[in-house]
This record gives sequence, C-alpha cells and structure tokens, in this order.
Amino acid sequence: MKIVDCDFWIQTFRYFQSAVDKQRWLSMILSKARSSSSHGERGKVHSGTHSKAACIPDFGQLLEARDYKGAITVLQFKRMVEGCDKRTLEWLAYAHFHHGEHDKALVLYKELLSVLDADPNYHTYSSACLFYLANYDEAKQAALRGKRTESGPESPLQKRILLHIAHHQNDEIKLLEYHNSLGEKHEDQLSLASIHFLRTQYQEAIDIYKNLLLKNRGWLALNVFIALCYCNMDLYDVSLKVLDMYLQVHPESPLAVNIKACNNYKLCNGSIAEENLKSLQDTLKIAPIENYLVNHNIVVFRNGDGASQAWPRMLGILPEARMNLVIYHLKHGVDRAEIQDAYSMVKDFEATTPQEYIVKAVTCASLGQQMENPDLLKQAQQYFQLVGASASECDTIPGRQCMASCHFLLKQFDDALIYLKSIKEYSEEQDEFNWNYGLALAASGAYKEAEEALLLICSEDFLSDYYYQAWLSYCYIATGKANLAWEIHLRTAAPSPSFSLLLLIANECYKTGQYLYAAKAFDLLGQMEDSPEFWEGKRGALVGVFQKVVSGDEPKERLLDILTLLKNSNTSEAEIIVRVIKKWAELASA
Repeated sequence: MKIVDCDFWIQTFRYFQSAVDKQRWLSMILSKARSSSSHGERGKVHSGTHSKAACIPDFGQLLEARDYKGAITVLQFKRMVEGCDKRTLEWLAYAHFHHGEHDKALVLYKELLSVLDADPNYHTYSSACLFYLANYDEAKQAALRGKRTESGPESPLQKRILLHIAHHQNDEIKLLEYHNSLGEKHEDQLSLASIHFLRTQYQEAIDIYKNLLLKNRGWLALNVFIALCYCNMDLYDVSLKVLDMYLQVHPESPLAVNIKACNNYKLCNGSIAEENLKSLQDTLKIAPIENYLVNHNIVVFRNGDGASQAWPRMLGILPEARMNLVIYHLKHGVDRAEIQDAYSMVKDFEATTPQEYIVKAVTCASLGQQMENPDLLKQAQQYFQLVGASASECDTIPGRQCMASCHFLLKQFDDALIYLKSIKEYSEEQDEFNWNYGLALAASGAYKEAEEALLLICSEDFLSDYYYQAWLSYCYIATGKANLAWEIHLRTAAPSPSFSLLLLIANECYKTGQYLYAAKAFDLLGQMEDSPEFWEGKRGALVGVFQKVVSGDEPKERLLDILTLLKNSNTSEAEIIVRVIKKWAELASA
C-alpha cells in the first residue's frame, strides 16, 4: 500500500525553492588587497593622445560603479591597442571575476603566471576562480602554491579560501583548523559568517553581521546579508523590513531585489514576486550569475512552467536548480522513468542542508515504493531520521514531518501520529498533510478519525488516485458504511471498474459482515474473471444476507436483491439457494 507520498514533502517546500544569490556570500572570502594595492595605478594605465582619453571612459570609474561589463569592454580595447600589459591583465581578470565570469578570469591568471618571476599571489587568485567553478581539489592545490611561510599559508585570503574549500569537501578537521586561524579583521569575520550561513547556522551569522554593523553604520550591505538569513529562517516579514533599509538607498540592487521577490513569493504569490523581478530583466548591468538567478526564480514563481528547458542549464551554477529539477520530476512523475530521472540526479549528490536531505529522502522513498526496493526505503528512512533528529530541525515543522515519515517507513504508525499531531494545527489545511495523517490513523485502527482527515482533501489529483479511493473505502467499511464505499466504486467505474477496488470492497465487507455489498462486489469480479473463488465468496455473502433477513437484522426486501444476484450464476448451487429462499418466504408470509 502507498503509505508515504512525495507530494507531502513537495508541499512542505511550497512546491519549489526560490534561489537567492548564495554565490555572493562567498565573495566575502576575497581580499581587497588587489584593489588597494593597485588603486594608485588607475591614473597611469591610460596612455595615448588627449583625444583618445576623451573618447574612452575611465575604467576605474566603471569599477567604482560596479559596471564590470563596461570595465571589461574598456580594458579589452586597451589591451588590443596597447598590447599585453601586466596591469591591464590584472584589472581585466579582476573585472571578469566580479562579473561572475570566473573561467575567463582563470585564463588570465594562468597567463600572468606564465611570466618569469610571476607574483605567487596569482596562484591564490586562481584558486578563488577554481573555487567558484566548483573545482575544489584544483582550488586547494592552487591556494597552497601561493606565497607561503614555513608555518603555512601567509595570506589571509589563502586561509579564507582554504576554509571554504574544507567546508565544501566536508573536511571537518581542516575546517576547524582554518576556523581557529581566523582573526578579528572584517574580512575574516565576514568569511566566518558565510560559513555559518552555509551550514544553516543563521542566527550565528546574524550575530556577526549585527556586531559589524554596530561598529560600521555605513555598511548598509550587511542588511542584505541579515535579510537573507531571516529569509532562510522563514521570517519573511522581518527579512523584508531589514532589506528595505538597503533598498531605499540602492533600489536596483539585483541581490536585494531578488531576496525581496523570494520573500513575497513565500508571503503572497508568484505573480507579485515576478513583478518584483521585472525591474531586473531589462537592466544592462546585470551579471551572468544574476541573470541565472532571475531566470531561475521566474520559473519558480510560475510554479515550474518551463522548468525542463531552463533549469538543466543551471545545474552546477545554482544549488537550488538541481533540487528544484528533482522536485519537478517527482511532481510530474507519472511513470517510473520520471522518478528514475530524479533519483539519478541525487544518487551521488552530497547533501549539505536539511532541504537537500529531505529531497533525497523523498526521491528514495518514491522510487523504493515503486520498485519495492527495501534498500532504497532504508536509505529514505535514514535520511528522514538524520534531519528529524538533528538539533537544528527537531523542533521545526519539517523536522517533525521527517520523523513522522521515518516512523511511517518503519511501520511504527503510533509513533508517526505523535509527530503529526504535534503539527496538525499548522498543517491541517494542506491536502498532503491530511493524506498522511489519515493513513497513519487508519493504519493505527482509528478509522473514524482517518475518514474525517481523508474527507478534508480537495485536490483532484488525490481524489482520482486509486490509493485515496482504496483507503477511504477501507475506512468507510471499517465504520459500517459499506454503501459509501460502493458509491466510490460507482463514481470511479468509468470506463471500466477497478478490479483492485472491487476486490478490497468484497473482502473487507465480507469480513465485517456487510454481506450485501460483498455479494455485489464478488458478482462483478466473477463477471470480470471466471474464478471459482469469486463464486464461493458471492455464495457465502448471499447466504449471510439471507441469515440476517431470517434473524430480522435485514429487511425482507433484501431477498429480491439476493434473487437478482443469483440469476447471474448458472450453477446448481444457485438454484438450490433460490429454492430455499422462496420456500422460506412462502412459510414466512403464511
């Protein structure tokens, strides 16, 4: 039987997860050394006649304005006109990096490293590029080739890069080592805050940002980071309030506008969220990563419309793209192939957040149930338990849902009910919750309460599903309302009756002594498949109805139903039963 349904968890995520610019968080690891050391050179990089200088924009001003695309254009022209100058290459690499084109920046740093007596810091900058390209092993090697002392990395930037690499490689020993090496400098504290964020320790990150903001009132961008933390803590109203402090000064910030849209998506709906992003779609200064964010979230805000075209191109760029594509496959998984596609995407994926573990658990549970694979179901149970038992999630709604699903898969339904009842008041308007809650109650023998929970479901996807019809019929029969179970069969019989549903009605009605509906079901089953077992069931059920008429527990009108059903059976036993009934009727009316 279908116990746990993946739609339950997809609804927990409110269908899809909107993406915020988490890549920006990692930019905190970058040192401002290049900018500060080269600031005095900005006036010297230009050469040529006065007329040329008047025509070509000052790339330094473009960088100050964060118009990296414009700066790249000017620097490429300068390189073409003046040849290969080291300072030009440095600034061009810098502009490409901050424009999100890390592969192009890496090529330039490799070119700079090919020169005799190249600055060892280029290895560190190459490491940052490789890190953003998710080549963590190469990034680590490049960072360690940077300028060093006997005691280890000398550059604070190296330490911060290696800290983030250790996090992504799940190297807890190195992570602790580099964590302990961080100082009180702003860059170190910002890097530490980003690690807290990536490890879903949002309150710890907020504490660092607020402390820095207290000492540096002009650092308005910290409000964006704080708002992002609150957004991930589901405190959307608070997030919007904090975010507004920054948007009043920088209303066109792609990151801030995107976070605002994500908050409104959670608080309101996709249409309002999409309206927030319209101002970004036409801007020329938006970086590639921000284009991905906007296009990704527009699909989210449209409830997955266009997902199969947009999201595959974003795999490896936005973490949410992979998870949302998996959820999309699960949501539209009408056959095993779609579920297999979802599983192939998470099979070797290393989950790092509770949401990613939940998606892996749901995928394993969905495929495991379809294939009746105990190993996949065990994996799902372990993932659910990992999230539900964690200190950060055990008292959250998703955490308790995870523990409920864990106990479901272990068939410990009474324990599952403990967790489901604890979140009932927050979830009872969700069809997915009522589905799981109803099944847990039914499996525990609380059929009346299970019936009430299942009847709260409104979604046509559920109402037309066989498993829903079967469980509701089971509850009706268990509470003595076989007539309502029979009505379910009549409503769903077109274009052909459900063999499985009829078999359930026949057997359960027979067990509970509701013989007339058992006989009707066995009669139809016998017409669908010529089997002596169905005649035996029908015969026993009809005799049971007759006995109830004789004892006065059923009205005499039921005899007509019995005789009508017996006409469909051309056996000697049927003729004998007909004669017995008619003889009794004659004697009873005399």
